[in-house]
Amino acid sequence: MLDDEPREIESIQRVMAVIGHECHGFADGKSLLRGLRDEVFDLLVLDWRPPDFDGIEVIRKLRESFGNRLPLLLTAAPEDKTRMATALLAGADDFMVKPLGSAELQARVQALLRRAYPTRFERELAYGPYHFSPLTGTIRLHGEPVRLKQREYELALLLFRNIGRLLSREHLMQAIGGQELGSGSRSLDTHVSRLRVRLALRPENGMVLASVYGLGYRLELLPDEVAGLPCALAGAAE
Repeated sequence: MLDDEPREIESIQRVMAVIGHECHGFADGKSLLRGLRDEVFDLLVLDWRPPDFDGIEVIRKLRESFGNRLPLLLTAAPEDKTRMATALLAGADDFMVKPLGSAELQARVQALLRRAYPTRFERELAYGPYHFSPLTGTIRLHGEPVRLKQREYELALLLFRNIGRLLSREHLMQAIGGQELGSGSRSLDTHVSRLRVRLALRPENGMVLASVYGLGYRLELLPDEVAGLPCALAGAAE
């Protein structure tokens, strides 16, 4: 991610974390080019106006070094939208106009990755009886589809990708809604409650969603001797 606005980088990092991608931030074009010599990245999100290069120059340098294999997604202010055709001709793969919507950003990133690495993104994610299809944003439990709203799906995917880890309330709220939820909102608890019911996060399915008072939530994978038992028996076994 190339942008000289730290808040913009942090926002995109949170959005990418929801769909399981690690995002590195660079404040200028020179540091990005240095970073590309040391790290391997699957996709680049580039601000159209980096502080030390012209946007077209950055695109051309990247294409000279990496050819067409590295997807480039540009972000631009509304007043720069008319220049995006030039950016696409120079080698960019897609562009978005700021402010960036989280759902649209996720969709565009996934589409570019799917196009660039088709075999990698054909696979589903399986966690016991739970099967996630990231490309369609759907979940199946024991083969049956589970109907979830977009934010509920994002929250579920984040929790399952972090099984056993305590995720703070702040991290979860930022990941699924940012400032829209508000620091004191009960909306997160409502989403969590719905997930428990709709995904049947119970011992018989091998997963429970635990609340850690005042801190956050943790999705726990139960040992084999507990998983599969009815709720009452599982409670007695503890």
